[in-house]
Amino acid sequence: MGEPVIQVEGLYKNYDAVEALRGVSFNVEEGEVFGLLGPNGAGKTTTVEILEGMRTPDRGLARVCGMDPEKSGREFKELIGAVLQSTSLPDKLRVKEAIELFANFYRRRANTDDLLKRFQLTEKRDAFYGQLSGGQKQRLALAMALVNEPRVVFLDEPTAGLDPQVRREIYDIIEELKGSKKTVLLTTHYIEEAERLCDRVAIIDQGRVIATGTPRELKHSSAGTTRIEVRLAKPLTDGALAHLDGVADCREFDGTYVVHSTRPPQTIVALVKKLEAESNELQSLEMFSPSLEDVFIELTGRRLRD
Repeated sequence: MGEPVIQVEGLYKNYDAVEALRGVSFNVEEGEVFGLLGPNGAGKTTTVEILEGMRTPDRGLARVCGMDPEKSGREFKELIGAVLQSTSLPDKLRVKEAIELFANFYRRRANTDDLLKRFQLTEKRDAFYGQLSGGQKQRLALAMALVNEPRVVFLDEPTAGLDPQVRREIYDIIEELKGSKKTVLLTTHYIEEAERLCDRVAIIDQGRVIATGTPRELKHSSAGTTRIEVRLAKPLTDGALAHLDGVADCREFDGTYVVHSTRPPQTIVALVKKLEAESNELQSLEMFSPSLEDVFIELTGRRLRD
């Protein structure tokens, strides 16, 4: 295997007293869809902006296609495409005009009509940007990111704020990029997005990478546990469920007890007996297969979207 397309080693970045990045390191190989998964404020956007050449790290190494993003100039820009966390264009700019405008920034350009068709924007080619729905605006942002046929594509929270139907449409586009062997760096705080789209994931929290691997590898690291979420009529004392049969870990989040069990049937039987003995009642119980959410909880003690 050759040199990684994206190399990140020991990145640090402070904003006054805020430590946005505290030694972030990871590599992305050619043709991979790599996800940075973490809550808001974890350092995902800062990392991506450094890799796009938009921010300067305090220290550490960042390389994309072997180049320093900050110092490589136009040659570097020709190789990347990006969808920022927020895209804003003039309301009176037409869809086709926007794509053609961006195409003029590059030596190598995709065919405008092909992009319109690919992103289901042909019927909107003469519509003003201000007339587009949120999903159409995001599809236009993706089209503009690919107008130079880039080698590497950065997608910063590409589905944030979109309804489920539009989110699935964006997923299809990203899976198409994956099928065409584009190298994609995707940031997200959606568990299902990372599990569905990414070949590998780096879980990032408070400016640090706390785990890296394929979604399957990371879920397997959850020690084969099942997540059981219960709500009770009366609260329990701290740690009251931690000693039940089969329980590997137990946390409480806003009245919901999240139990990770290696032996779910035994855990549920022990839970029911405990509640009967204490005249408590079970209001709800749900069971889940291991997910990246469980990995995050076990590593941080918090839920991903807290």
